[in-house]
Amino acid sequence: MSQRRVPPQRADMLPEIAAAVGFVSGLLRTRGCVSEQQLQVFSGALREALAEHYKHHWFPEKPFKGSGYRCIRINHKMDPIISKAASQIGLSLPQLYQLLPSELTLWVDPYEVSYRIGEDGSICVLYEATAAKPVSSYGMLTCKNQMMLGRTSPSKNYIMTVSS
Repeated sequence: MSQRRVPPQRADMLPEIAAAVGFVSGLLRTRGCVSEQQLQVFSGALREALAEHYKHHWFPEKPFKGSGYRCIRINHKMDPIISKAASQIGLSLPQLYQLLPSELTLWVDPYEVSYRIGEDGSICVLYEATAAKPVSSYGMLTCKNQMMLGRTSPSKNYIMTVSS
């Protein structure tokens, strides 16, 4: 009986979720209206909610598959995952609208987490890792690429780090 060795595949989403949670928590922290203890509770609730939400929609072998489902969006309407986590620390929707940008898109994909503030803002990468094997995005119309189609000016890529 021979055993076939299967190379380990990175199926966990912990680094990507940590980057997304750190970014949103950092936005709340900069306003100074939320205590560190509240931020810890919020971060834990958001981490759990994202892990549950992405559980059956995480495809490291096809990182762009499910990108729209995993996208966190505030567009004058609060993303329900963020509002649910915020309710754990007693933040109301009006308070969230004051603390967070009115236009925010956060893409949480295997191997990359990026965001854009404003409809015409640049897309900035928060987290980037390399896949075990090259992933081709040629010809793929991802959620992020669709947003880029209507641009009138070329985007600039920035890297922003968020520390906790």
